[in-house]
Amino acid sequence: MKKIYLILPILAGFMFGSSGIFVRTLTQNGIDSTTLLFLRFSIAIIPLLIEILLTDRKLLKINLSDIPLILICAACIVGLNLCYNESMNTVPLALAATLLSTAPIFVLIFAYVLFREEITKTKLTCIFLAIIGCVLMTGLLEIESAHYPLFGVISGIGAALFWAVYLMSSKKAIENGNHTFTILLYSIIFISIGMLPFTNFSQVSDFVSIDPLWAIIFLIIHSTFSFALPYIFSTLSLNYIDSGVSSILLSGAEPLAALIFGFSIYRELPTLLMFCGFILTIVAMTMLSRTDVKN
Repeated sequence: MKKIYLILPILAGFMFGSSGIFVRTLTQNGIDSTTLLFLRFSIAIIPLLIEILLTDRKLLKINLSDIPLILICAACIVGLNLCYNESMNTVPLALAATLLSTAPIFVLIFAYVLFREEITKTKLTCIFLAIIGCVLMTGLLEIESAHYPLFGVISGIGAALFWAVYLMSSKKAIENGNHTFTILLYSIIFISIGMLPFTNFSQVSDFVSIDPLWAIIFLIIHSTFSFALPYIFSTLSLNYIDSGVSSILLSGAEPLAALIFGFSIYRELPTLLMFCGFILTIVAMTMLSRTDVKN
C-alpha cells in the first residue's frame, strides 16, 4: 500500500466537510432546499461523466434489472442531502457532520435485523460511546450552554439513516456487477430529472443576476468540490488502499473539516464538553470501522 494514496479519502472527507459553507451561502441567498439539490446534482453529472469517459466507457452500461435498486439509491441520496442540509442550517457544522458519521451504527442494526450478522460486545461498546459523544455535542448536559434545535439534531440522525440505507443498497448493486461511478451517475441523473418540477429557476436567476461570473463559478465549485470530487477521490482510493482504511480516514476527516470550517468562518466554538463529545464519537466510529475490517 503506497502511503501517498492515503491522502485521497482524507481529501474526500475535507471536501464533504466543506458542504456546509455552500449550503448556508445558497440558503441565505434565497435558494430553497430542492432547488439547491437540483443544482448540486445536475452540475455534478458533468465531472462524473468526464471521469467515466476518461477511465472506462463501459461503466456507462447498465442493466434494466438494476434500475429499481438504483432508484432506491437515488431516493436515499435525496433524503440524505435534504436532512443533512437542514441539519447544517440549524446546528453547528461539526455536530451535523458528527451525526452523519454515525451511519455505521444503522448499518450494523440493519445487518443484524436483515442478515442476522453478529453484534459483538466491542461493537455495542462503540455504539454506546458514540451515542454518549453525540449527546455531549448537543449541549444537553450543560446548563449554561445554548441547546440546539431538536429538529436540526433529528435531521442529522435522519441523514445518517439515509446514508446507511444508501450504503447497503449500493453494496447490493455493486454485488450485481455495477461500478460505484455507474450507480452514482445514474442516481443523480434520475434525481435531476425527478426534481425538475420542484426546482424554482427564478431563485437561480435571481442568485446569478447579482454577480453572474461569481455565481456561476460558485455553483460549479459547490457541486464539484462538495459532491463529485469527494466521491471520485474516495472511489479511486479503493484501487490502492483497503476499503476499511479508506472509510476510517474519510469518516474521521469530514467531522474534523466541519469543525475547522465552522470555527474559522462562523465562529462556532464548541465548549470543552462538546469537544470531548466530538472526539469520543469519532474515536468510537473509528473503532467500529476497524472492527468491521477485522471481521
